[in-house]
Amino acid sequence: MPSQKIALNSVGAFPKLFLDYISKDENLKKFYNQYPDIQGFKKAIDARVFSDTKRKTLVDVLKKQYQSLENKPDFDILLESNTFTVTTGHQLNIFTGPLYVIYKIVTIINLAKKLKAEFPAHNFVPVYWMASEDHDFAEIASFNLFGKTYQWQTEQKGAVGRMNPAELQAIFDELPEKPALFEEAYLKNNTLSEAVRQYMHQLFGNEGLVCLDADESALKGIFIEVIKDDLLNNTANKIVHQTSDELNAMGYHTQITPREINFFYLQNGLRERIVKENNIYKVLNSDLTFSETEILQLLENQADSFSPNVVLRPLYQETILPNLAYIGGPSEVPYWLQLKGIFDHYGEQFPLLMPRNFALAINQASKKRMDKLCITAEELFADDVTLRRSFVERNSDNSLSLAFEIDDVNEVFERILRKSLAIDQTMKGPVEAEKVKIIASLENLEKRIKKAEERNQETAVTQLLALKQKLFPDGGLQERKENFLNFYLNDHTFISKLLAEFDPLDYRFNVVEI
Repeated sequence: MPSQKIALNSVGAFPKLFLDYISKDENLKKFYNQYPDIQGFKKAIDARVFSDTKRKTLVDVLKKQYQSLENKPDFDILLESNTFTVTTGHQLNIFTGPLYVIYKIVTIINLAKKLKAEFPAHNFVPVYWMASEDHDFAEIASFNLFGKTYQWQTEQKGAVGRMNPAELQAIFDELPEKPALFEEAYLKNNTLSEAVRQYMHQLFGNEGLVCLDADESALKGIFIEVIKDDLLNNTANKIVHQTSDELNAMGYHTQITPREINFFYLQNGLRERIVKENNIYKVLNSDLTFSETEILQLLENQADSFSPNVVLRPLYQETILPNLAYIGGPSEVPYWLQLKGIFDHYGEQFPLLMPRNFALAINQASKKRMDKLCITAEELFADDVTLRRSFVERNSDNSLSLAFEIDDVNEVFERILRKSLAIDQTMKGPVEAEKVKIIASLENLEKRIKKAEERNQETAVTQLLALKQKLFPDGGLQERKENFLNFYLNDHTFISKLLAEFDPLDYRFNVVEI
């Protein structure tokens, strides 16, 4: 499975803050601890401290969550002080959602292997943090397969991980091919979290992947002091606003905005923001209210009623895992850079921030079309106008540019100007105006010549744009639109090929032929 690598700043799809971080911009060093390379991992390993009590709680939760699955991972390895995790997280999109979710998982698995080879005295466990508490159902409810979008219809509300996936039977009834992997997971489990854990374990369990649902009272109990401080003092709000102001002043667009209280109230069918008004804590879109004493009592007795938002979820993750690195996409890595101050305040080690592997998967049919058109994968990353223009010019038997002719006009008018100024100094304006008009006419003629040549190459141009649409659906990256079943159903070794191809510490875009 040959591949090529393309620099991320050549792709044209990533924010400046993300690209500057990857390129080690000196101005960003204060917003993280270690850069994600082998030397950075060595420093992180030496500095990471995680208590035996937390390890025991984590292992007990994982054993409970995996109790119904066969071939369970060896969770007891996490009890050892020389064992660390590397983590990625994502929402529980149906049928795994966009292709890049699979790329995230492959990245952390390969990273764990690479770190074990570099630091054999330590153990490294790849962890998929299931965003089970997220309540944005619209974000997870659809996926694209073979050009068609499938949608989960439900009246269920609240944290998606607690939803019953039985209604997905309607989608299975529509699918041209019913993948048993998902059918068994979705229709034989009572919650979406259980279903996702089952199919992820089936896909990646042999590679050592561990799936964690942090919607657990035992884990929330570890986080009580942070929850209490946020309710009473709004510390995270102040810290993140300050960091965001610094990044904005540097010209960057920040991804997340903190709240005064960065927790939701969580119960079955309900996940709504907690706000404080006139010394009363209210749950939005409900009749629930609490005095300060009552909400602190609730926290003490039912810590799992509190769900962190995007600002404090990363801190929660690092508090309950012996983690070294978080692997994320081009939006995640930048928003983590807004959060280091929170970690410093609460005395928690800030993890290494790593971009996941990015890829364009090209099947044999598309590769044949590329070869026929003599087009490279790198050229396809250009916008349609640029792609079409460069293709037509390269394949034309005629010169389509009037650049030389325009240069000639400039030279002629330089001579005219000299003659005119020798007679009358006021002639400069009229001469320049005439030159501008003629050059504009030539440029217009050049566009018409190129359009005419495009018509001559209409068949090839149509094939080129169809290829672009195939590999870049709706003009975006394939990995953000397509589902991995587009490849997996035809080739069950697709994931193993990705595992063999991706290098987690090579921060370039992969073009993979499959």
